[in-house]
Amino acid sequence: MPLTLHYHPLSSHCHKVLIALYELGLPFEPRLLNLGDPQERSAFVALWPTGKMPLLQDGDRTVPETTIIIEYLTQHHAPAEQTLVPAQADEALEVRLMDRLVDLYVMHPMQAIVADRLRAEADRDALAVDKARETLAMAYGLLEQRLGDRAWLAGASFSLADCVAAPSLFYATTLVPLTPQHPRLAAYYERLLARPSVARVLDEARPFFQYYPFRESLPARFYTPGAA
Repeated sequence: MPLTLHYHPLSSHCHKVLIALYELGLPFEPRLLNLGDPQERSAFVALWPTGKMPLLQDGDRTVPETTIIIEYLTQHHAPAEQTLVPAQADEALEVRLMDRLVDLYVMHPMQAIVADRLRAEADRDALAVDKARETLAMAYGLLEQRLGDRAWLAGASFSLADCVAAPSLFYATTLVPLTPQHPRLAAYYERLLARPSVARVLDEARPFFQYYPFRESLPARFYTPGAA
């Protein structure tokens, strides 16, 4: 029975898992979710009560949460010569650390800013948005420092950490752009965009970028403002 991924192509969390699937060359059945449909939402919540996507199904086994999904794929389905989490313990800790740092300090504040834009104007929280922007600026400096002369975020090989960094930075930089103080991070971001797995995910998301609340800030090479 093939792997099944419940997802939406605009979601940064879903991008993280899609990149991993493409990196590992794993066949899977994509099931696009429309959580705005009551019936579809009800069926999905019956599978996983948090209602959060993506969600992986492997036969009778349900695997939630992006990092856990990628660890699961690495342990149970990755080809012997491929991994997104190194076998060596210290290297694996660095990968997991960078995954957590990006999730908490890039992905999370980015999503907070986007979520605020979706609220009615009277319900928006300018102070929380300012704090989220400050967190993104701090995170850029942290990543710039940690990158050093690494090719990828956690070392010489593309890993779980890069799977989360690609969508996080893609959306975050539309909210808080990189500056000349982040040359290593900017160069790394371009390497991410050129990675075939990342390019494929972004290409598949193109038809949905018109629904991104900050679509006017997307790079023109991915989306032209005013285009359907």
